[in-house]
Amino acid sequence: MLKRLQSFFNERLSPVNDSSDEHRLQLASAALLIELSKADFDQDDTELDTIRALLAKEHGISREEIDELMALAEEQFEDDNAYHPYTSLINQHFSPEQKVRLLETLWKVAIADGEISKYEDHLIRKVSELIYVPHRDFIRSKLKVTEG
Repeated sequence: MLKRLQSFFNERLSPVNDSSDEHRLQLASAALLIELSKADFDQDDTELDTIRALLAKEHGISREEIDELMALAEEQFEDDNAYHPYTSLINQHFSPEQKVRLLETLWKVAIADGEISKYEDHLIRKVSELIYVPHRDFIRSKLKVTEG
C-alpha cells in the first residue's frame, strides 16, 4: 500500500512532472484531508462528501484524481514519516495564511459528521506542528470553524 501511495505522489508531486506547483500543492492538501477522514476509524460519508466538495470548489482537483486518492488512502499510513512529502511541499510553497486556511479546511472535514474526535484533533494538531503554524493560529482556526 505504502509503495502504491508513494508511487502515486512521486508521479504527481515530482518536480520533473508537467503538473504545475499549484496542482501538486492541491494534491498534497487532498492527501491530508483524506487521511483525516480516516483518523477516527470511521470514514463517514458526510466527511467524504465534504472532502469532495472542498477539493472541487477550493482546489479544482478532478473527480478522477479525488477518487484515485481516496482509493489509495484507504489503508493507513504505515509510519509517521508518511506525512513528510506533503507537509514538506506545503512548507516550501504555502504562505502562513495559506497554512491556516489548510487547517480550517481540515477542521471542516473533521466536524462534517457532527463531532471532532480526539484522533482527528490529534492529527490536525500534528499537521499544524509539521507545517509550523503557531499554536494560537491552530486554536483560532478551530474556533473559527466550530463556532461559526
